[in-house]
Amino acid sequence: MKLSMPRFDQAAVLVVGDVMLDRYWHGDTSRISPEAPVPVVRVGEVEDRPGGAANVALNIVALGAPAILVGVTGADEAAESLRNSLQAVGVTPLFQVIKEQPTIVKLRVMSRNQQLLRMDFEEPFRTDNAALLAQVESQLDAVKVLVLSDYGKGALQNHQALVQAARSKGITVLADPKGKDFSIYRGASLITPNLHEFEAIVGACRDEAELVRKGLALLTELELGALLVTRGEHGMSLLRADHEPLHLPARAREVFDVTGAGDTVISTLAACLAAGEPLENAVALANLAASIVVGKLGTASISPAELRRAMQREAGSQSGALDLEQLLLAVEDARAHGESIVFTNGCFDILHAGHVTYLEQARAQGDRLVLAVNDDASVSRLKGPQRPINSVDRRMAVLAGLGAVDWVVSFSEDTPENLLRAIKPDVLVKGGDYSIDQVVGADIVTSYGGEVRVLGLVENSSTTAIVEKIRKT
Repeated sequence: MKLSMPRFDQAAVLVVGDVMLDRYWHGDTSRISPEAPVPVVRVGEVEDRPGGAANVALNIVALGAPAILVGVTGADEAAESLRNSLQAVGVTPLFQVIKEQPTIVKLRVMSRNQQLLRMDFEEPFRTDNAALLAQVESQLDAVKVLVLSDYGKGALQNHQALVQAARSKGITVLADPKGKDFSIYRGASLITPNLHEFEAIVGACRDEAELVRKGLALLTELELGALLVTRGEHGMSLLRADHEPLHLPARAREVFDVTGAGDTVISTLAACLAAGEPLENAVALANLAASIVVGKLGTASISPAELRRAMQREAGSQSGALDLEQLLLAVEDARAHGESIVFTNGCFDILHAGHVTYLEQARAQGDRLVLAVNDDASVSRLKGPQRPINSVDRRMAVLAGLGAVDWVVSFSEDTPENLLRAIKPDVLVKGGDYSIDQVVGADIVTSYGGEVRVLGLVENSSTTAIVEKIRKT
């Protein structure tokens, strides 16, 4: 499956559910309390993060998609902190305020990047269901996906009314379910229980085959479009009627904290589907996003740059010899990290000291060096029927091993002009005795504001001379 970065800026999502404030007290601990056998934490930092449905909305805007959030809070300092932090990042918060009840707060005491204690401040909300439905209905024309982020705290009590209101307008409905009654999500496009939640409904699954069988039965019973079971270290499984099960392995290289991983999965799914991605691709991207977020501490979101880099790892395009599609993904990621792109090209038939010195000089012109190599047919056209000495795959393998070269790509034309149009490097470099206007592709690069630089060549270093010397011996 080939993945590409969706156009998240066109992917508006409405999130409805239980909003809460995740509060962290950070501090050092160096002694045990004389009052009880517990550590004493000297609190030095207080950090507030949106949690629950608010974290889902935060994850969506972190990817670059617009998000509207409907939820329930109290009239207190925690609600104000939530509202301010959400508005600051671009979420539109539409809160139903119940004055006599507190905003849900989960307070975690942290020391040396470890959670020592969690305290929850909450009461089930007495939500005005009719007002919440009206609020949701007023926003449906502006979005492409509705997410029900259900933590069982009372904000969501009229699930079916919300599902039917969205489906009547052709809007995709995703639900992150809670509790032991999944019938409240009947008719949803997709629900995303974790394995524990799933087995609480259908019973224990001894193996993957039983999970699939019970999952498909649940799909039919609840008239669901799809079911995505997240399975921790075993990855996730996508089940749909009339489709083969899709099992994706876990991608996390190191699990640090699973807090909020479910929020990351459903938010990435929602943004991808709103952007028009097929469901299989959306699930694969959500799986990659989850692998990133579990490597972070606490409730966290991921950026488009982090997702691109994970896509690069998946495609094997972090460095070395790439095809054009992989290269464009790598270049996009480098630019997202503020890195400049240098481009040079040539045949590089027999690698010699002059080549190495030139490539080191070219790499010094920016942050990343793309080296475009003529394929065998174009080398023969340029150098004669006896060339190349080495095939293009061998030339690329050798060049990719040089420290100065980030990415190597081949091209079949006599000039790299089509590559230049696709890559749009910041700097085009050529070695030799040229004026800038004589460099092939200079007009392309300067047309969008790029630079063209001519570097000298190392004297007495030539592939042709090496070939002639070998022939005479």
